[in-house]
Amino acid sequence: MFSADLQRIILLGALGLIVVMIWQSWLEFQQQYAPARGGVESGRTESIAPGGASNRTGDIRDIPAAPALPSPPAAPGPEEAPQTPPAGGDLIHITTDLVRAQIDPRGGDLVRVELLRHPVSVDKPDEPFVLMHRDHPDLFVAQSGLIGSGREYPNHGVQYSVAQLQYDLGDREMMEVALDWSAPDGVAYQKVFRFRRDTYRIEIDFRVDNRSPEPWNGFVYGQLKQTEVVQESAMGFLGRLPSYQGAAIYTAEEKYEKIDYGDMREADLNRTSPSGWVAMMQHYFVAAWLPASAGGHQFFSGVGAAAKPQYRIGYNAVEPVQIAPGERGALSAVLFVGPKEQKRLRRQQAEGLLLTVDYGWFTPIADPLFWLLEKIHGLVGNWGWAIVLLTVLVKAVFYPLSAASYKSMARMKKLQPRLQTLKERYGDDKQKFQQEMMKLYKTEKVNPAGGCLPILVQIPVFIALYWTLLESVELRQADFLLWIRDLSIPDPYFVLPLIMGASMLAQFFLNPAPVDPLQKKIMMAMPIVFTVFFLWFPAGLVLYWVVNNLLSIAQQYYITRKYQHA
Repeated sequence: MFSADLQRIILLGALGLIVVMIWQSWLEFQQQYAPARGGVESGRTESIAPGGASNRTGDIRDIPAAPALPSPPAAPGPEEAPQTPPAGGDLIHITTDLVRAQIDPRGGDLVRVELLRHPVSVDKPDEPFVLMHRDHPDLFVAQSGLIGSGREYPNHGVQYSVAQLQYDLGDREMMEVALDWSAPDGVAYQKVFRFRRDTYRIEIDFRVDNRSPEPWNGFVYGQLKQTEVVQESAMGFLGRLPSYQGAAIYTAEEKYEKIDYGDMREADLNRTSPSGWVAMMQHYFVAAWLPASAGGHQFFSGVGAAAKPQYRIGYNAVEPVQIAPGERGALSAVLFVGPKEQKRLRRQQAEGLLLTVDYGWFTPIADPLFWLLEKIHGLVGNWGWAIVLLTVLVKAVFYPLSAASYKSMARMKKLQPRLQTLKERYGDDKQKFQQEMMKLYKTEKVNPAGGCLPILVQIPVFIALYWTLLESVELRQADFLLWIRDLSIPDPYFVLPLIMGASMLAQFFLNPAPVDPLQKKIMMAMPIVFTVFFLWFPAGLVLYWVVNNLLSIAQQYYITRKYQHA
């Protein structure tokens, strides 16, 4: 039967999707162990003298080269100033209402960020997710500094001095963490981290007190350094999570672009744009440098030659800041480190940053779906019930189309005895049987493909919702009821997938049975295949499909009975 052929195509497409996901996981596995390029990191030349020894998270080779500076006027040589005494190996500990962070006085690197409102799992509510870290052999840190030529600058290799090692935001709205360093030429620098309440945005100022007799010229830079992230799978035998892991860049000209680990191994990024940002992403979380300086930026990437390659992506300003002798000035940068909560991303006022919530090709459908889901959640306060109500609304939108299809299927079911008679009459003459069957459909004004239309229409919505549930951190560890404590991971007891399989089986018996025995077996196998397939899908997605099936069964049962007795 023609409609069964279409349903078989859907089944084969689902099986093909499994094969593609397994193949993708194999490719990612191969890329993980591909050797990194040898040689100096990124091949960029350094034009400044280091202000201190290299640290554990990077060396002087990965500090961006300063763009060409205008020639300063001649001036007498600067007097030597004493170097700031080292602060030792202690880290600066910062606590706010959202994060616990650590800054290394060596370079002023942000070396650890714990997200207090995002536990590792629902079973470990007191253990915050660690987004940034410097634990051997893994690495994910944010580095920043100043570069230029003709003098020493506070890059991420210098040793800052600090007044204290413990900072707590407490009841304040804002808190500053200051690190000091004085260059041999007499210029005094202060690197200030500004933390605010209820935000993952960190503002960084480099305050320059030019006590030298010469004009000061310099550029600000920021970079993210990371070893390859391997996300644990929540999809069982289907392999690793398909969510994107790696770097991304946004520029005014090229817009949003992913730069994965393989791309960075293949070639270094070197791009100049008047605006944009760079980021490192891992599933629900992102760290992004949002350049605050005017005059354009140069974006770069590189890979370190090590046993476990260190990937880095960053930017530096291309227009120098100039500070006259005896004057003071500041250079600024902004770092966002936290979950990809869409409301917070919008507040950053960084064009394209919302695209780090990566729905892929289905963004045009997934974006309005999430918007609607978020509005419903605002009313009911539970993401599970929000999914249920969203399913009802989607079903209501497609009701006229579904009703027409179910009418066609009801007429098809009434024709089953006559189709069976045709099958017996023409036996093995399949061509004659097909001709007579199509003639019967035409006479009775029945569309044999009509029964598949509801399934075909739902596929884009289903896939878009899949990406919505997979990518939206708002649904991470979202509680529903009873045993469903996290809608973003599979049902731990497989209750929802089994209900979903039973509902598909009920739909099979409501549909007109295929005349071809082989097709009938395939259609009977579909509930089993899809049940196994859905065992490893997020519970929220299975919940959507269960509710959708139950509504479809009720609608189909009503229409089938109505037209069978008409």
